[in-house]
Amino acid sequence: MQKVTKLASVLMLSLCGSMVATTATAAEKCPIDKRQSKAVGASAAKKVQKSFEAYTEGNVDEAIAILLEANPKNDFDKAYIARMLGNFYAEKGQMKTAVKYLKTAVEADVLGGTDHGATLRLYADLLLQEKRFKEAIPYYYKWMEFTCKEEAQIYRRIGIAHSELKEWDKVLKVADKGIELSEKPDKGLYQMKLTAYFNQKNYKQAVKILETMVPLFQDDKRLWVQLAQFYLMTEDYDRSLATYDLAYKNGFLETAGNITRLSQLLAQKGSPYQGAKIFEKHMKSGLIEKNKKNYTILAGFYHSAKELKQAASYYGIAAEYDNDGELLLKQGRILVLDQKQKQAIPVLKKALDAGLDNPGEAQFELALAHLTLKQYKSAYQRAVLAAKDNKTKRSANSYISYIKEKARIHNVTL
Repeated sequence: MQKVTKLASVLMLSLCGSMVATTATAAEKCPIDKRQSKAVGASAAKKVQKSFEAYTEGNVDEAIAILLEANPKNDFDKAYIARMLGNFYAEKGQMKTAVKYLKTAVEADVLGGTDHGATLRLYADLLLQEKRFKEAIPYYYKWMEFTCKEEAQIYRRIGIAHSELKEWDKVLKVADKGIELSEKPDKGLYQMKLTAYFNQKNYKQAVKILETMVPLFQDDKRLWVQLAQFYLMTEDYDRSLATYDLAYKNGFLETAGNITRLSQLLAQKGSPYQGAKIFEKHMKSGLIEKNKKNYTILAGFYHSAKELKQAASYYGIAAEYDNDGELLLKQGRILVLDQKQKQAIPVLKKALDAGLDNPGEAQFELALAHLTLKQYKSAYQRAVLAAKDNKTKRSANSYISYIKEKARIHNVTL
């Protein structure tokens, strides 16, 4: 309520004509200048004076009550009192009632130049605030036409209305006009264009807007991230990585999702170890949650970097969350690859116990591990079991004869 009252108080200033124009339309004489100020009739003047005195003393309700008792005789007096009531109700935050009275004052079109201009603008602002976007737009243009003035702020408000109506082409035109009139870069207008291009799925133009915004508003962390994300959307992975990396070094990446994207891009572009170290650092710090999914991702980074010890360790940690057989199989395979057969065997057995879609895969890895350890009987038994799985049948059969030969040479009975 306080926020609404504060807004209404600011809008009340327009009563006194405190409007600053950035550009004036060339004209011999504007409508606002042609419209002479007038005074209310004698009977209405007493109510107006008494009401204003109550308002200046902070008694808004009393000020309204006094005006409601007035009995204006002509159109000008009616419009003048309606304008005051509209402002007072806006001050109270009763916007629907304020809009009703301001509409009366605006449509009468008889107030003096400054008063009519201020009322037009306030009416448009309240329509916008009340989400009556389609109605608000023409009144902003009427204000510009009546005052022969243009302001970046007005175009921004028109842009907000068009955005809410999803009229993206109009948003772009209005935002450009506002940017042209702005004395200094207006982030809101640029953001408006970005939103419009995004909703049009014109991501290449969105990238251009962000490339303009980032140097203008360098301290806005979100813009760096947005630019990196839009580079991803346009499949410009090199620029995306460079932007994410620079944002990271400047401390702009503050979410788990952004750290993950950076690590993934590093892995994709040939630096999986660097990606793993960054991901691991932020898991340890607590920014990235320690869970099965993230331990699996971290294991994958180390696996890609051929850091087998770390990869096996993290696959094992991930598997522990729900005794995941497939992750245990990955851990076992990496241990076999890293020449750690003795460690691999119990892991692979555990994978079988946990359940696998293709158990022959674990059986085959066990066969290889036992074979390396010269445990030919166990190797043979595992290879035979692997041959029963269609996925590993061919590979297993090719090893069975080799294991038989090795067993024969070493006088091992199978």
